[in-house]
Amino acid sequence: MQTFKLKNRPKIIGSYSIAGPKEGKGPFGKYFDYIMKCDRFGEKTYEQAERKMLEIAVTGAIQNAGLMVSDINLMLAGDLLNQIISSSYTARAFNMPFLGLFGACSTMAESLAVGAVLINGGHYKNVVCATGSHFSTAERQFRFPLELGCQRVPTSQWTVTASGASVLSLEGEGPEIAMVTFGKVIDLGISDVNNMGAAMAPAAADTLAAHFKETKQNPEDYDLIVTGDLGKLGSEILIDMLEAKGFKLGKNYSDCGHSFFTRKQDAMCGGSGCGASASVLNGYIIKKMKAGVFKRVLFAPTGALMSPTASQQGESIPGISHAIVLEMGV
Repeated sequence: MQTFKLKNRPKIIGSYSIAGPKEGKGPFGKYFDYIMKCDRFGEKTYEQAERKMLEIAVTGAIQNAGLMVSDINLMLAGDLLNQIISSSYTARAFNMPFLGLFGACSTMAESLAVGAVLINGGHYKNVVCATGSHFSTAERQFRFPLELGCQRVPTSQWTVTASGASVLSLEGEGPEIAMVTFGKVIDLGISDVNNMGAAMAPAAADTLAAHFKETKQNPEDYDLIVTGDLGKLGSEILIDMLEAKGFKLGKNYSDCGHSFFTRKQDAMCGGSGCGASASVLNGYIIKKMKAGVFKRVLFAPTGALMSPTASQQGESIPGISHAIVLEMGV
């Protein structure tokens, strides 16, 4: 089985979200804890700006949990850059054990799932989970230098400049992680780096179908089902694929990437990147759960496990999706 029910449910006792200026003008802008005035964030490079975002998110989540850095037993983090340098360089700023993860844009769920299992087993007391992305670093690494001014195709998505962090603990108050579902790597042969939604949708469908089958839950049993960054096209593919598996998504389904920008912001199929789901979870979703708007949320971000080298060699794009169930007042 891919799904685990946690006997000792960790809580998200502290969270923090930070986003870029374009992202701050979108539908979730008022829910972010901090909005940058400039994408460079006062740094010399965009990579350094991405690292700074992650450091601030981790620090903010720990402070909002009412803890100190010395109270954290483990940091789980990852990002999109080669050798997850944003996360690794962030970890060197904190005196705590660190496990680097690469789940691409699914990293927020992956880190929370791993952290929840470790706390449930009694191995750690307080764990911080984090990830982030930056439009300019991702474009430079996976597609084309910004200076080329390449035209964006209709199926493309805008890599979100944002970061989010959560602190997990058995003590304190916050949404509980009730279940985790670890996903499989799914690859249906999509090789277009400008069509990430189509590449990742099969993985989301596989993980969600496994979750529903193993838990005997139906889509309508949740107040909100949210995927990570499939965008408009990927969301439509997911709905069709799940319906073919016998599960019909309703009005309680949404995708972070599809919802991240307004139409006027010209983001084609929507947002993408680790920061999309991370900032929406630690900004919008957790705040709404604490306010009593949502009681049960199924959070299932998706990731494309590609690399620039593999793409240049004509390899297809494998996808992954991990899911967690958040409950508040249930």
